[in-house]
Amino acid sequence: MKEIYFAGGCFWGVEHFFKGVDGVAEATPGYANGNTENPSYQEVYTDTTGFAETVRVRYKPERVSLALLTRLFFTVTDPLTLNRQGHDEGTRYRSGVFYADREDRPVIEAVFREVEARLGVPLVTELGPLKNFYPAEEYHQNYLDKNPEGYCHLPLKTFRYLRLFQDIGLFLGQEPDSVARMANTSALIAERMRFFWTGFYRVDGDQLVLGPFQGPPACQRIGYGKGVCGTAWKERRTLVVPDVEEFPGHIACSSLSKSEIVVPVYGKDGNVKAVLDIDSTELACFDTTDAAWLELIAEYI
Repeated sequence: MKEIYFAGGCFWGVEHFFKGVDGVAEATPGYANGNTENPSYQEVYTDTTGFAETVRVRYKPERVSLALLTRLFFTVTDPLTLNRQGHDEGTRYRSGVFYADREDRPVIEAVFREVEARLGVPLVTELGPLKNFYPAEEYHQNYLDKNPEGYCHLPLKTFRYLRLFQDIGLFLGQEPDSVARMANTSALIAERMRFFWTGFYRVDGDQLVLGPFQGPPACQRIGYGKGVCGTAWKERRTLVVPDVEEFPGHIACSSLSKSEIVVPVYGKDGNVKAVLDIDSTELACFDTTDAAWLELIAEYI
């Protein structure tokens, strides 16, 4: 058993999230890296103790890797906001990853670099050794289990995406055929998330050709750099489009589509092999939460 410490804003939601991760044996909310001993919640709340609300995660490395845990951490935190997560502000709500084993640092640093490269700006999330940790009071433990309607700064779709992500991994297993993997991935996303259209376009020369999908009939081929899908392929980045009518060169496969997200799917050679395309009948349906999870899911392909 190993352990890692995640500070990600209010610890009620962070604890509840990591309890749902396969391979995590225990998630304990508490206070980390402060300058007093045995602080109370009331003391930490003053922002004078230096402590951050933190969750100690004990996990089985043979079932879940530290790298994956750290990447999951970044799906539930904003690494660009200082001393704030969601509506919660103060140094007690700063984000950070604190390690008890110094050999874990290179693994965590690699994920930090990955996230920083994707966002294109420096992160404000702390990374450092654990100095101290004190479990929070009993009423904070398993708070959202005791209070299902209680406050949680994490969007509810985060928990849906976690279950979806883990189920896709289990369902696809070691199946080597990429089309089969795309087919079941699109089916699972459509079944769980109920989007208007979910599917893949595969790279074929200088075009994207329609692959496995769930939804009404769609465009069969899209040129390189054309529309949202072709642009995501050309620019090698996830595109979140709140209103498709405002996207230059948008290709209207259906008048019912109002917003869209497109995620590149890379091969082992680092080249884009396909894109995951999802449409909604609602405006501004997708955000950074969807992008983070769908990028993880795309890696399964």
